[in-house]
Amino acid sequence: MGKAPTGIAGLDEITRGGLPAGRVTLIEGGPGAGKTLLALQTLAHGVAADGTPGIFVAFEEEPARIRANCSGFAWADDGAWKRATFFLDAQPSPDLVQVGSFDLGGLLAAVGALVQETGARRIVFDSIDVVLALLPDAATRRRELYRLHRWLLERQLTAILTAKAAETGPAAQPAPSLGFLQFMVDCAILLRHEVVAGISQRSLRVLKYRGSAFAENQAPLLIGAGGIEVAFAASQRDQGRQVTQERISTGIARLDAMLEGGYHRGASVLVSGAPGTAKTTLCGSFADAACRRGEQTLLVSFDSRGDEIIRNLASVAIHLAPHVESGHLRILSARSVHGSAEAHLMWLKAAALAHGTRCLIIDPLSALSHDGNAGLAHGVAERLIDWAKARDMTLLCTSLMGQMNPEQEGTPLQVSTIADTWLHLSYVVRAGERNRALTIIKSRGTGHSSQVRELLLTRQGVTLEDVYRSDGEVLMGTMRWARENEDRLRIAAEAAETELQRLKLEAEAAEIEGRLVLLRRQLELKQAEAAALRRAGEVRSEDHRRTREELGHRRMADDQMEVADA
Repeated sequence: MGKAPTGIAGLDEITRGGLPAGRVTLIEGGPGAGKTLLALQTLAHGVAADGTPGIFVAFEEEPARIRANCSGFAWADDGAWKRATFFLDAQPSPDLVQVGSFDLGGLLAAVGALVQETGARRIVFDSIDVVLALLPDAATRRRELYRLHRWLLERQLTAILTAKAAETGPAAQPAPSLGFLQFMVDCAILLRHEVVAGISQRSLRVLKYRGSAFAENQAPLLIGAGGIEVAFAASQRDQGRQVTQERISTGIARLDAMLEGGYHRGASVLVSGAPGTAKTTLCGSFADAACRRGEQTLLVSFDSRGDEIIRNLASVAIHLAPHVESGHLRILSARSVHGSAEAHLMWLKAAALAHGTRCLIIDPLSALSHDGNAGLAHGVAERLIDWAKARDMTLLCTSLMGQMNPEQEGTPLQVSTIADTWLHLSYVVRAGERNRALTIIKSRGTGHSSQVRELLLTRQGVTLEDVYRSDGEVLMGTMRWARENEDRLRIAAEAAETELQRLKLEAEAAEIEGRLVLLRRQLELKQAEAAALRRAGEVRSEDHRRTREELGHRRMADDQMEVADA
């Protein structure tokens, strides 16, 4: 089956390539849903893509008004579209008095002549219900619609019929007299425009598409400067950058160390925490580091004005004003009550592309889930992350949380399940003092610290301190300082006592050594006396021997005498 691309972001993905070529598509919706705009934008894309002329048959508005209404869209500036799109004014006259039977034969003859003259292959019948209302009964309307349908198929024209739908229930339904239209056409698209909690929401759903697979779920629809955009980004997850091991700094040295070098380039980072836990401060640190690297950075705040952010962060030595002046940093302020979550997503994407953004910061992303947006906010956050990854942008978002267990509760948008890195900020309240703590809950593809760190905001900057544990308790702030001081005094006292014990033992050892020296000398004296006595005895014995020998010699005794004497 051939398909005719619409050129509308998201719609061609939903329909797997566009509307059925050479066949009929029905677009239904209530007032302001975007029926006429979608049809016009499809015609304009046909002209831009392959120069195919188009015909627009208007049953409800004058062609001049239609041209004027679409002149503000980017695609309407194309001169080729103006030259190759032909309008046919088929409005019934307000003074019309119907006499006798009426059919579409004359209209189709006029349209057929215009098709032959221009070579058009795409055609729109806008507000077909207006002309059908002139027919007397349901049977006649059915007959004329089948005539129109057969006429279009015979000429193999890619046709769009627009018709009003009654917004009387939870789901828009076609007008009772046109219910059979959905069964006749090959493709039926339903547009809705409703207000939820004061927030305008538009959506699109393909009801049927003969001979082709399509995405069946409802998708948000936006009307912006570029015309219609349908929020369907399933293919973005398969696109994008090549995975890199490059790291970029968080702006806080100790946090970089906890993450083994910082965030991954192109990662999505979530910073969650209660009000006042310094989420915006971490955003400012990251923005400052990115700008110092010379990277284009966009910071979008839903809470504060840009000048307030610059002033507040300067109090903790984060100076963003020079980066704004250099053009590296752009700060935008937006309130979530000014539009739907989808409208904010479109605005964010346009602003990021216009700035050439490498690092995108949104503070807080959870603002998108405010009144009227709760049902859409998760899808918006998911598509934003996919879109940023596809363009190699590093995305840092904050999410406001109450005092809950983050591991159990997650975040209001459930972004934590798809974020690459999740930092959680919390309070530790003890002894009437509130201190901030930072935890890395997860960081895909990298080792990271599992320790809780105390986050300190000072006039010298932002830093992290190791959490102090004493007797199984986590201490921060002044309690930590007091306990550390006590421990220092205790350690000093223990050191002094140890030194005194050392000196005492050295004195006792010296005394014992002195005694050992005295005893050693006494022993030497006694040994000397004993040696002297031995020598004296030996001298006496030797002297006695010599005396006897001398006496014998003097007496001239012979041997016998000596023997006798012996």
